Amino acid sequence: MTRTSRPHERADSDDRPLLAPAREHGWRRALFDVIYRHDTPPSRNFDLMLMVAILASVLAVMLDSVASINLAHGRLLYGLEWAFTLIFTAEYVLRLLVVKHPLRYAVSVWGVIDLLSILPTYLSLLMPGSQSLLVVRILRILRLFRILKLTRYMEESTVLVRALWRSRRKLFVFIFSVLTIVVVAGALMYVVEGPEHGFESIPLSMYWAIVTVATVGFGDIVPQTVGGRFITSLLVLTGYSIIAVPTGIYTAELVTSLRESGGGGGDTPPRACVACGLHGHADDALHCRRCGQQLSVAGAESTTGP
Repeated sequence: MTRTSRPHERADSDDRPLLAPAREHGWRRALFDVIYRHDTPPSRNFDLMLMVAILASVLAVMLDSVASINLAHGRLLYGLEWAFTLIFTAEYVLRLLVVKHPLRYAVSVWGVIDLLSILPTYLSLLMPGSQSLLVVRILRILRLFRILKLTRYMEESTVLVRALWRSRRKLFVFIFSVLTIVVVAGALMYVVEGPEHGFESIPLSMYWAIVTVATVGFGDIVPQTVGGRFITSLLVLTGYSIIAVPTGIYTAELVTSLRESGGGGGDTPPRACVACGLHGHADDALHCRRCGQQLSVAGAESTTGP
């Protein structure tokens, strides 16, 4: 007999295979619901406060990189950095404390991001002195990993990632085609223009081809011959022709993902197959597009009228 999951056992959909509460009752269970759920007022308030703290910490990192601001308010920014670090350290410890398998969460993607968002500040204590100042400054850049934590609190991000994953094969073919064009164009320009006109090697010519296909046109390398300018014209027209291809591919998959998640608009809920569970069938569909199972008669009748 299949056990029916209780509503309070739902957690972050991205972490669901890894997460389970350490206790079914008590303060650890209550903290688990606040930290990992996103459908209750306490959990939403917790997510909102964390988002504000993440954005504020990233802003502090950016301001600290400005020399004039660092000179005038360096102590304040340093104090804010440690305050945010302690907040995120407490959050990280609580996340490990309330889950059933702390180690599994620690080595997961979100666990690693959480650790990278606080680790550089502590590492700076172990590297004092002017000689290691440059190393510390590089490590402090890792604090920008905190902004990646924002995606955990945006439920819509799962739909975007799912659409990107579904379109990966088509996008790979597109990228491979563009790389082929770049390699061929770079080799041609190396032969036609040559080192005397700035095309000193095929890799450098490929860099020029990428800039040209993207219609950026930095102008640091410019063709001088008639043949080179003709190839450039063809490459620019090719770039304008293919620049919208990945957008169309991704948009089509995004529409499908929105339909399956019930976010495609309208008042009709998404139709699900009772056999394989696939959502997002058209209103007039009679059979599942994945397994061929006949869909619910009620759904079909609603599209054919009385």
